[in-house]
Amino acid sequence: MDDFAKCVITAESARTQKLLEIGIALSAETDLKKLLEKIISYARELTGADAGTLYAVSGENLEFKIIQNDTLGISLGGPGSEPITLAPVPITKSSVSGYVAVTGQMVNIADVYESSEFDFTGPRRYDEKTGYRSKSMLVVPMRDHQGEIIGVLQLLNAKDEATGETIAFPREVEPIASAFASQAAVSLNNAKLISEVRDLFESLIRVMATAVDAKSPYTGNHVHRVAKLNTMLAQAICDSREEPFRDMCFTADEMEEIRLAGWLHDVGKLTTPTYVMDKATKLQGVNDRVELLRLKFELAKART
Repeated sequence: MDDFAKCVITAESARTQKLLEIGIALSAETDLKKLLEKIISYARELTGADAGTLYAVSGENLEFKIIQNDTLGISLGGPGSEPITLAPVPITKSSVSGYVAVTGQMVNIADVYESSEFDFTGPRRYDEKTGYRSKSMLVVPMRDHQGEIIGVLQLLNAKDEATGETIAFPREVEPIASAFASQAAVSLNNAKLISEVRDLFESLIRVMATAVDAKSPYTGNHVHRVAKLNTMLAQAICDSREEPFRDMCFTADEMEEIRLAGWLHDVGKLTTPTYVMDKATKLQGVNDRVELLRLKFELAKART
């Protein structure tokens, strides 16, 4: 086996190992925005792309979700980043991203300015506006476990590791890119499902809290206030630099648990009788029953 063949095998082995590591990292992420950002970042890392865009299928359009460009220092759509204001791309065969969404076929273009197969008006306008030079492009469908295309990865300007020059995307990265896109699609569907379950749980909690507050005029908005104060106190502990809280801080998951605990702390009142909730004193009902028993004994004694 010659040195070139060994280099190719070593490179492929490294890409496969990286793909496995990335798959594990994606499956562990449940935050939807963070996951979207990781998907495009890992896709660029695997293919050596300078820039990339992640589209999500929404009806008859592709919506921009994440845009990254190392040369221009741009990162849009992710957590803590500026929102994307670009109009959605119609899912038609005229644009390369729309073509991939319609056909499910990967497209590898060496130079978008020399290609007449698709309408590249958008990339050219972007180049004119920013001074960037779009050249090579790899567009990959994101197909989930049911074979449905839920998004498109558009990777731009592959970089030569040795010289840093823009080159065409090598054919050998296509299988890796396709495998990664499928992994990312499954992870994205899982994250969406988790997000929907969380939203449903949140709605259920708020309905129960509203029912508790509405049950008695003396507890109006009590649950809402406790939930807010709970979170404020937890955040104050995290922000404190003095003893005994100097070294104490809650993770994002713990903060969420504290917030939900505030909403649920009075849920037992849903089954508590109203006369118990609205009594004037702790032993109001008890004293009344004791007095009733006393009167019964006196009446029985008088009869004898």
